Amino acid sequence: MDRALSILYEDNHLLAVNKPAGLPTMGALPQAPSLLALAKKYIKQRYNKPGNVYLGVMSRLDAPVTGVVLLARNSKAARRLTAQFRSRSVQKTYWAMVEGPVRPAAGRLVDWLLRDKRHRRVCVAGPTVAGAQQAELSYERICLLEGASLLEITLHTGRKHQIRVQLAHRGHPIVGDVKYGSTRRFPAGIALHARQIRLLHPVRREQLTILADLPPYWRLPDLADWHG
Repeated sequence: MDRALSILYEDNHLLAVNKPAGLPTMGALPQAPSLLALAKKYIKQRYNKPGNVYLGVMSRLDAPVTGVVLLARNSKAARRLTAQFRSRSVQKTYWAMVEGPVRPAAGRLVDWLLRDKRHRRVCVAGPTVAGAQQAELSYERICLLEGASLLEITLHTGRKHQIRVQLAHRGHPIVGDVKYGSTRRFPAGIALHARQIRLLHPVRREQLTILADLPPYWRLPDLADWHG
């Protein structure tokens, strides 16, 4: 697999890429196709780097999900960004197309999630269940589509499959997400996109906003007037 990277932001400390559907952020094996492997190859060729290239994955996406993935180009940037993520000062915004009309049009979802490693799934559990972790997100409905809703989602925690599970639990699986109950097809991957990330630059200490365009196969109405 040889894909060209879609670079969203690049300097001596950071690299942000718009990940396509179907490509894991990190491969299970060092030589397996992954966004990280492609990014290392890109840095090595662009800057004629000898030896191994350092890149730290600061945000990762499931293979079927598209959008912003943030990478640190040195250990100093990685340490400072890790501290920002731990303090929840990094704001991550997603767009999701889900089945059915979501009501109310805005809200906050709080659940306790439990990983089922045997079946490679996550489920909603009670707060007293051993291993369950609290998960929170806020959403705002951008528009209603034919049999679906387009949502803007802000994560307050970063649990595995969090958006997919919390919405499916309320009867609104993400379009194309068969794992969590979707009955509708989607052209590539699932209809979940990491739209934007806001953070403090780890060296310059300036506010940085990185935006990723939706893939062209998202067939949406004119959203030019949406300023979410």
